[in-house]
Amino acid sequence: KVTIKGIERELICPACKELFTHPLILPCQHNVCHKCVKEILFAFEDSFADGGSESSNPSSPRIKISSSSMDRIDRISRSGTKRNSLTPRSSLFPCPGCQRDIDLGERGINGLFRNFTLETIVERYRQAARAAIAIMCDFCKPPPQESTKSCMDCSASYCNECFKIHHPWGTVKAQHEYVGPTTNFRPKILMCPEHEMERVNMYCEICRRPVCHLCKLGGCHANHRVTTMSTAYKTLKEKLSKDIEYLISKESQVKAHITQLDLLLKETECNSERAKEEASHSFDKLSHVLEEKKSAALRAIEASKNLRLEKLQMQAEEYQGLLENNGLVGYAQEVLKETDQSCFVQTAKQLHVRIQKATESLKSFRPAAETTFEDFVVDIAKQEEILGDLSFHSNGLEIPEINEEQSRMYNKALISWECPGKTDSADTYVLEYHKLNRGEESAMWQETEVCSKSKVISDLDDDSSYAFRVRGYKGSICSPWSREVILRTPPAPVFSFLFDDKCGYNSEHLLLNPRRTSVESRAGFPLLLGSERIQVGCYTTLDYIIGDTGIAKGKHFWAFQVEAYSYLVKVGVVSSNKIQKLFHNTHDVTSPRYEQDSGHDSGSEDAFFDSAQPFTLVTLGMKKFFIPSTPAAPKDPASRILPLPSCLGICLDCDKGKVGFYDAGRMKCLYECEVDCSGIMYPAFALMGGAAVHLEEAVTAKYGEYHDDI
Repeated sequence: KVTIKGIERELICPACKELFTHPLILPCQHNVCHKCVKEILFAFEDSFADGGSESSNPSSPRIKISSSSMDRIDRISRSGTKRNSLTPRSSLFPCPGCQRDIDLGERGINGLFRNFTLETIVERYRQAARAAIAIMCDFCKPPPQESTKSCMDCSASYCNECFKIHHPWGTVKAQHEYVGPTTNFRPKILMCPEHEMERVNMYCEICRRPVCHLCKLGGCHANHRVTTMSTAYKTLKEKLSKDIEYLISKESQVKAHITQLDLLLKETECNSERAKEEASHSFDKLSHVLEEKKSAALRAIEASKNLRLEKLQMQAEEYQGLLENNGLVGYAQEVLKETDQSCFVQTAKQLHVRIQKATESLKSFRPAAETTFEDFVVDIAKQEEILGDLSFHSNGLEIPEINEEQSRMYNKALISWECPGKTDSADTYVLEYHKLNRGEESAMWQETEVCSKSKVISDLDDDSSYAFRVRGYKGSICSPWSREVILRTPPAPVFSFLFDDKCGYNSEHLLLNPRRTSVESRAGFPLLLGSERIQVGCYTTLDYIIGDTGIAKGKHFWAFQVEAYSYLVKVGVVSSNKIQKLFHNTHDVTSPRYEQDSGHDSGSEDAFFDSAQPFTLVTLGMKKFFIPSTPAAPKDPASRILPLPSCLGICLDCDKGKVGFYDAGRMKCLYECEVDCSGIMYPAFALMGGAAVHLEEAVTAKYGEYHDDI
């Protein structure tokens, strides 16, 4: 017999931290109260309405949406964006049990099963906890009597007399199922949440959930492998029974482990007290040294003060004697009264010397001692920094190094690091970062504890530089800080989009991947057919493709990579009112030798970039970046050719009417020009020959796939 009170921790909702009330089973197999699920979804929708900003329901302060849930919100709700077509938005639910964002599907909360088994166990726990509290009859006149049975069909409790009255012999109600007094009334038949009039009679082995026959015939489980409910019941019950029997058979081993853990708890307590004493002794020694230094410094200051006061006091007394009828002047006045010439001369000679010195000192007055104590200012900057890094250091713990190639700045910062050696690796790491400001000499470091060797940091300011450093911890021992690495954020918020596979997309020349994040132009047979007419003066055309999301206002940034083998690629922006010209412009018939801004020898270096063209593009190819020919550009063609960065970025400022092309790895602007933003602006790309472009993926918090053992 199971002791109900021994399983209390299994009956607590991870959201409200109370006993389950009408628990629902999530796709990740965790259970959450029905009320908690609704509150979390309301809070999530509020965050979505606010454009992805973190918000919480005032009535549910415990609810907090994870940062990874914001990625899909940012893409749709960002101000100034419009989509070419409606995109269905799946219902995301941040599970409080596993901290993952779970997709509830189109039906959302209505597609979740109610866990009646768990609900029954919770009710038995409640009854055991309130055994002294009786369940009263629902139909007695006041005062109500204690109930003796509950009807599962009527969902009510009765005393003996009321049960006979409401369930008379010879009627249909007499056949109702009744149990002992309870407040948990569960339906006899489990119905399908998607087809409310159908009972579940099968079990989907792919989705691991009960389904009805309509789900199998034409629903989302049509192509899934299913089994009968009786077979699933028998199989799962056998597996569960075997696992429980195995655990029960290992009871002695479990008890031994518990005993060992109890000993480890006591040993940990003793060792922690010993470590506290040692640490306290170390800090006492340090405090003693500081007290000695403090006393010595105060004594030196006091001695210097006394010496200076003595000198200044003597000087004040000397000047006091220069007053009339006082001191030296008074003595000289008395000497002048001497009438005997020989006596006067004898005394006046020495007195005159003193009077002359007093006169000279009066003309060039200078205090006998300094009043400032600048020489006694204690410089503790280095010591303060050392004390700030004071911790339990270990010579055997490797210093981690931030990997700048794997770390990157985009919509968020992804910081990765590694340890040079494999011995004595750290258990956890502390990553610190701060913004570099010109006006501030020292900024406050922000820190975060990490269990892996990478961390995603959000909420960083745009167009700013940040310094990062990391140290490892193994228990209470830590390594020194790593070398600081400085990374720069994009100049504007990151703009997310995919390649549009409808508007002007040429499927014969271009190849999109299923996710629409990469496009490739293949120099195959269609290109040869187009090139066959070169001998009569017609040149092959560029194949254009645009993004599926437009920009109406604001400042936005996006990044992409161009394959090194690409022969000719053009990148930039195009206005919505000029898209037709983009795909049907006769001037698109081109060759890289005769393109004005291609960087190749065109024989006409004075032909400047045409600002009246329907789009703004720059040319890439053959591992080079070509700055267009403009009046402000260098006249030397060689100076307009730059090495192609590994990752390129475009920053569009619709408010100022400017577009900039960046080295996205260093966030350095390579070229900037004006652009007409009167319409909705779309990212534009053009490819010819063998070429490929890959959109930069947004930085997201990566979670492992959840697994189910059943």
